[in-house]
Amino acid sequence: MTTIKHHISDEILTGYAAGVLPEAFDLAVATHLSLCDECRARAMALEAVGGAVLEETETAEMAPGALDAVLARVAGTAPEAPPAAQPGTVRRKDSVLPMPLAEYAGGSLDKVAWRSVGGGVMQAVVARGDDGATARLLYIPGGTEVPDHSHHGLEMTLVLDGAFCDRGQRYGRGDVQIADETVDHTPVAEPGAACICLAVTEGRLKFSGLLPRLAQPFLRI
Repeated sequence: MTTIKHHISDEILTGYAAGVLPEAFDLAVATHLSLCDECRARAMALEAVGGAVLEETETAEMAPGALDAVLARVAGTAPEAPPAAQPGTVRRKDSVLPMPLAEYAGGSLDKVAWRSVGGGVMQAVVARGDDGATARLLYIPGGTEVPDHSHHGLEMTLVLDGAFCDRGQRYGRGDVQIADETVDHTPVAEPGAACICLAVTEGRLKFSGLLPRLAQPFLRI
């Protein structure tokens, strides 16, 4: 049984419940909620509060023909339904990637298109929006240190397999680390099995070392 010690903040959960987070952060929250009963219950409570507020809000008059116009647009742009699954093609559940993330990563970990970023570390971008937020999978070999860095915005790291240690804290499967411009850190994967994470950032990282800074434009991190 997974024991999760590091959870998502109320502020981020509120944004998720309100539907105002960038897609990349929505993905990270949804993936964490699929693993964490505590945060899932908190998110449901926030959604219930939001629904109660909407019920007490005064309704606004719609323009004549507004409903017909919206239905016409939906009818003209609705995507075709996906083909039905064929007998014997039941999708295998991935043991590392929870379903919300598996949909973005090709279905399973063995379908991920990894790209080397040096030192045995690999990454695969799974979501990138015009808002500047990017979600990427990271594969960090056991015992490997991520170069010292800070951030240009919010960074959310969700552990999917293995573990890493940072600033005196251990993060295992399901744990979330939140960092911002005030945090300068050097995460280190635990010795042994590789650490696989989903990392979501608002902007590019700010590396302290010269070599990571030189490589950054090519790696787009």
